[in-house]
Amino acid sequence: MPQGGPQSVDRALAVLDAVAEAPGPVSAKALARQVGCALSTAYHLLGPLTDRGYLTRTPLGYVPGPRIPGLHRALRRHLGPADGRADGMAELLSRLRRATGGEAYHTAYQGGRITVVDTTAPVTDTANPFAPGRELRAHATAHGKALLAELPRALRRRYFDEHGMARLTPATITSAERMEAELARVRGQGFAVSIGEADPAYTCLALALPGAAGAGTDAVHALSVSLPTAEYRRRPDAVRRALAEAAAGRL
Repeated sequence: MPQGGPQSVDRALAVLDAVAEAPGPVSAKALARQVGCALSTAYHLLGPLTDRGYLTRTPLGYVPGPRIPGLHRALRRHLGPADGRADGMAELLSRLRRATGGEAYHTAYQGGRITVVDTTAPVTDTANPFAPGRELRAHATAHGKALLAELPRALRRRYFDEHGMARLTPATITSAERMEAELARVRGQGFAVSIGEADPAYTCLALALPGAAGAGTDAVHALSVSLPTAEYRRRPDAVRRALAEAAAGRL
């Protein structure tokens, strides 16, 4: 296949992913091994990625470049609620964190994907189970349940057909029938909760934002918080109350 074809694009994205996921700088030789290509091909891919600012070359290897923060800002802009709340979302998350003591998140469903758009969790907090990016464990998270509960059943079914419901902990719901009952409960009580379903040590709560979908789109948005389960059990009502006030714009 020609160097400029789809395989080259796929390999370039694989290189970018490998650098992003690495704990430190990565050499071109190590990237070639990870991607499964010749060293000369790795350099062929690294050149444009570095020139465009997606990667930076250091004496120890390649690291994410200055273009990456701009991509995250673009993600927040494009996946922000269409009702004017996008500009103040970061500040709202900060207030929610202060009110609950847990990390706060903005998540969105659009085009068949669920994304963690933004969070108060520092990037250095590797113990936190949720990070910005594509959410692959939506069935086991409160924000995933809150978003999926807002969708028509046909879209939910398509989502689970594509993504499945892997068992992550003993508490994870893996049955479509049980999940539909759970989502009906979410709609009835107005919030979603996940106690140890995605990570045995954490509980997360979430609320879908009212009226946050843009006209002509299938976007749905949610606010959520996560905190250690032992901490949540000491004050569940206070956490739920703060989350509801944040979603209503009163926090």
